[in-house]
Amino acid sequence: MVKMNVNADLHIHSKYSAATSEMMDLDTIAAEARRKGIHIVGTGDALHPVWLENLRRLPERDGILWHNGMIGFVVTAEVEDSEGVHHLILIPDLSKAEELREIFRKSSSNIDTDGRPRVLLSGAEIADVCLEADCIIGPSHAFTPWTGIFAHHRSLKECYGDRVEDITFIELGLSADSDYADRISELRDRTFLSNSDGHSPWSNKLGREFNQFDLREISFNEIRLAIERRSGRRPLLNVGFYPEEGKYNRTACTRCYRQYTMQEMDELQGRCGCGGSIKLGVRDRVEILADLPQPVHPDHRPPYIHIIPLAEIIAMALGHKSVFTAGVRKIWSDLVSERTEIDVLLRTDISELNADERVARAIEAFRSGDVVVTPGGGGRYGRISLPPPGTRSRKVPFQRSLLDF
Repeated sequence: MVKMNVNADLHIHSKYSAATSEMMDLDTIAAEARRKGIHIVGTGDALHPVWLENLRRLPERDGILWHNGMIGFVVTAEVEDSEGVHHLILIPDLSKAEELREIFRKSSSNIDTDGRPRVLLSGAEIADVCLEADCIIGPSHAFTPWTGIFAHHRSLKECYGDRVEDITFIELGLSADSDYADRISELRDRTFLSNSDGHSPWSNKLGREFNQFDLREISFNEIRLAIERRSGRRPLLNVGFYPEEGKYNRTACTRCYRQYTMQEMDELQGRCGCGGSIKLGVRDRVEILADLPQPVHPDHRPPYIHIIPLAEIIAMALGHKSVFTAGVRKIWSDLVSERTEIDVLLRTDISELNADERVARAIEAFRSGDVVVTPGGGGRYGRISLPPPGTRSRKVPFQRSLLDF
């Protein structure tokens, strides 16, 4: 078998989940994944009866559903447990998805109406059901203040109980990266996943975070081997947001978005002067949980590359407020007409890009980490901007291309 470097976004949602685009259908997702440069996409919402019927129309081979033989879908679902924690489930095939659905529907009132159902079982009970069905399970967006595992628990064991050793991954989420998570020694042996949790198929959402795996073929078992880091399979890269860009990175008011220190939050008893509530941010939650003063990356941990969606780079370079203006869409379409967005962002030599000079300079600034990040918090995303002309702001280590790794 030939060694393959495969890009995978394992956590998205269909149009049958709340607050998702009506365009989150299989044809659109597959088309946009191909333009992005994603080879494997999680189906999301595999417990929803209508979406499950849609998935059955795709041919299945070795646990992967194939769309026109080009984009592979791995069967996935996300569920919320009785304490509000979200769990990502990777499922070996559609028959196992049906098996999970029949078990969970006894404890769920919305499994037929919401692609991300609430299941009135503990995290340990959900893990037990999934592991008995030969699935892979771990916490979704582990550090998110509302529904992440560390918003409700101080450790993996506190959530998963006796099944904790069978939890082989955690999903970092948009507000955290490997530097954050590797300050918690309990997570040392787990694989970190970076997925988009995409609610829209467009390029600024789908694949905005992804993983690159070393596989020998595209199959569910190969993905399992890579997550478990067995038989030479492994993650090669995590690619995602600057943590500060996540909308819950800093402790902030959920109404006016004013940011606070943890001490100020305590002094104000969690209530902002505007009357809104102050929500503890990911950075401060990590400080509470961390037992290491600095991140200590184990040998198996792959590099984490910070990525900005290409449409956002173009809009920033042109001074446009939206990624959906005609000018931004035209330049984006031209750039990805002969290569994928991931290639444009991280692989292709700048001199080979037939792009507006402002856009080329912005892509180069991104690659070198010469950007300014204004942290988000309280539910509002952070902002990325270019430094003023003639100045430099080396926020992150130089990152020339995926091929460097």
